[in-house]
Amino acid sequence: MKVRVDPERCQGHTLCAMRAPDIFELSEIDGHSSVIKEEVSDGQQDEAVEAVRSCPERAIFIS
Repeated sequence: MKVRVDPERCQGHTLCAMRAPDIFELSEIDGHSSVIKEEVSDGQQDEAVEAVRSCPERAIFIS
C-alpha cells in the first residue's frame, strides 16, 4: 500500500500524525503533514486507513 498527502489540501489539523505517527510527520513551520515513507508495511495499513478517514480536508490518499 502506498500513501501520499496532497499539500494543497492539507491544512495542518495534525489528526493523521496522531492516528499514524510512524507514517506521517508534521512540519515545524506550519504543521502540515508529509509522508515519512510512501510504502506502508502490512502492519501499518490499518493506521493508514484510519488516518485517511480522520482527515477533514480529505488530503490523504492510499493506493
